[in-house]
Amino acid sequence: MEPIEYENASEEVRALYDEIKAARGVPDVNNIWKYLAHHPATARDVWEGLKQVMGPGELAPEVKELIYVAVSIANRCEYCVNTHSTAALKKGATPGMLNEMLAIVGMASKTNALAVGYQVPLDK
Repeated sequence: MEPIEYENASEEVRALYDEIKAARGVPDVNNIWKYLAHHPATARDVWEGLKQVMGPGELAPEVKELIYVAVSIANRCEYCVNTHSTAALKKGATPGMLNEMLAIVGMASKTNALAVGYQVPLDK
């Protein structure tokens, strides 16, 4: 499957690209959008969901991005790890924060695997 570039996109997809570019202040959309564009309803759904959960809320923007990175690591999404690590740094996370989060993810993965392997029951 090839990415759908702006000039080859339907009007519906061009409108979505324009909205994303305006919201993010970028000259082009990320590659993920160019592939999601193969199913415009899914692309729109993802964009609406991202605006909702990554928009203003109780968590700071960089914390939201660090959480996104952690989940992306767990799901083995190299693209998402790269994209959201970059976004976290741009939104105020420091390299130290990113490294600390990676250490937590590594430790959680290790202890999760051990707990599953040992079949540790819940504490009372």
